[in-house]
Amino acid sequence: MDTNIIANIKSLGIDMIEESGSGHPGIVLGAAPIIYTVYSKHLHYNFTDKNWLNRDRFVLSAGHGSALLYATLYMAGFDYKVEDLKQFRKFGSITPGHPEYNVAKGVEATTGPLGQGLAMGVGMALGEKILEDMFRMPKTSSIDPNQSIFDYYTYVLCGDGDLMEGVSYEASSLAGTLGLSKLIILYDANETTLDGTASKSFTENVLARFSAMGFYTAEVKNGDRVEAIDKAVLKAKRSGRPSFIKIHTKIGKDSLLEGDHAVHGKPLTEEDREQTKKKLGINNTPFYVNEQVRENFHSVLVAKGAKKYEEFAKKIEQYRKEVASDKNLEMLLKDQPLDISAIPYELGTIEKEATRISSSKILNTLARYIPHLIGGSADLSSSTMTYLKDYKDIQKNDYEGKNIWFGVREHAMGAILNGLSLSHLKVFGSTFLAFADYMKPAIRLSALMKRPVNYIFTHDSIYVGEDGPTHEPIEQLAMLRATPNLHVFRPADAKETLGCYQCMLKSSTTPNALILSRQDLPVLKTSKSKEVAQGAYIVREEQKQLHAIFIATGSEVSTAIHLADKFAREIGLDIRVVSMPCKELYEKQSLAFKQTLLPKNVHTFVMEAGSSFGWGTLATSAAHLLTVDQFGASGNKNDVLEKCQFSFEQLKQKVENVLQLKRGDKHES
Repeated sequence: MDTNIIANIKSLGIDMIEESGSGHPGIVLGAAPIIYTVYSKHLHYNFTDKNWLNRDRFVLSAGHGSALLYATLYMAGFDYKVEDLKQFRKFGSITPGHPEYNVAKGVEATTGPLGQGLAMGVGMALGEKILEDMFRMPKTSSIDPNQSIFDYYTYVLCGDGDLMEGVSYEASSLAGTLGLSKLIILYDANETTLDGTASKSFTENVLARFSAMGFYTAEVKNGDRVEAIDKAVLKAKRSGRPSFIKIHTKIGKDSLLEGDHAVHGKPLTEEDREQTKKKLGINNTPFYVNEQVRENFHSVLVAKGAKKYEEFAKKIEQYRKEVASDKNLEMLLKDQPLDISAIPYELGTIEKEATRISSSKILNTLARYIPHLIGGSADLSSSTMTYLKDYKDIQKNDYEGKNIWFGVREHAMGAILNGLSLSHLKVFGSTFLAFADYMKPAIRLSALMKRPVNYIFTHDSIYVGEDGPTHEPIEQLAMLRATPNLHVFRPADAKETLGCYQCMLKSSTTPNALILSRQDLPVLKTSKSKEVAQGAYIVREEQKQLHAIFIATGSEVSTAIHLADKFAREIGLDIRVVSMPCKELYEKQSLAFKQTLLPKNVHTFVMEAGSSFGWGTLATSAAHLLTVDQFGASGNKNDVLEKCQFSFEQLKQKVENVLQLKRGDKHES
């Protein structure tokens, strides 16, 4: 039966690729026994409760093998029809070219950029450990005391390309450090890459490397042997460590191009498909399905999943009886957004405060009310101020804390946050804004998957000064804002920072980037928390007649107000200042709101200590962009501002030049 199901998976996979005219048959023919073994022998899934949080996860990190995944899911009885397989890679289909997150269809993560899936798998495995320790039965329980509600495995199928990408090793290193024993990585070792043999670019001893990182390692010499793969997985589960299993396969097995890199990414010829199916013992009819073996495969998964689900249901029923006040469990199971407006938070009487400090105070307050709020930094919590002071650190064999020490691993941190979010945890990760580039692939996947991951970036501008141009972000804000479905918040003060958190945690389908200052900023008398939700609002009203508008973000809001006040005192120029903490939320507002806030035919300036890119639609002209379009320098803050043409006097002079004002002029209202 194993042989027949695997043969049918392979046959469907190459038919899908032929129908599409593109795809990757090499992995379909080489790795089908691996994915089949995981699903048939190990994976627990419930077909009547598809969002069951305690299900096992399977992540295809080698996302180019999507035809293999869809064919397997179809044969296993997931919600796919033959017509869906025929629509592979076509517009609007549920079988896109690379897997896209859709739990109901059995796809646990959007993968494609190699290494990201493996790193997200590490996040899922870490999520399991956190949930396991968070929801243990009380010691007085009639069910095994201290047993947890949660106990699922995460399986990752990866290839040579995944392991060459640095993000996979960053994440695996942390997995070994934290002892994520329910993570099992299966390596499709076909020794072939798209351009040729892997030995031309990849010769390291992978098993030795994973062993050095704290993994249990094993090797299966013949990747066609289901029994051998099964035994290796069983031993891995008993090892008490994260596991890495190297499985030797042949790319394009049984095709005329077996072992040749040419089979990696192009459909087989008609002759080759025919002879391959003959070797597999499969009817040559396109999209042939042996319904008997499909039904058998599905029944195996149903029985296996039903048993585990029944155990889970008993434990959760008992848990609800004995820990009735645990609302956190219900929020977690439903993956709900959070309304923090009722959480008491007092700003106090502070006059000045860096927004990273404001953020720290707010985060630590929220942690007391949101048990599943988890996060950390890339070894920068003392600078980004994201450490949750009253809670333990998450570490090997003790996952009850809230603080994750990601280490100097920005690439992996972003991907691991995605995996944690896919485990329904409310997560944040932090680093300097200049290093957001290191996290861009993961941020992009957060946005694609519509997961509400929170990225906290500090040291937000050239005001960093002495650290120099490597640490002074210029283009990062524009890069983040150019990412679809990502909300970028840059608050002006403590009050706006609170408003940003209210928006961020209410989000259910949008990741967020919170941009914070290192330097102290005045807490403005006219700033408002609630107005952040509309993206922009008037923070300084004109007194009589509107002559000009300053749009500003973050630290520049107080600068804009100061400049507007100076113009008013000196020459009677009446300037409105608009704080725009979130450009994306502003763009979602009605036209009427926008026209009221920013009326036409009024000189409109944009003031931000970053790239001008993206602001052209709001500024009256290029000359109205008071921005920074050059790298900074190392030195005193004031010297750096002068060098970048962004000192207060230089900004004032630019405005005067645009408005053709002369010193000593008085503006008539």
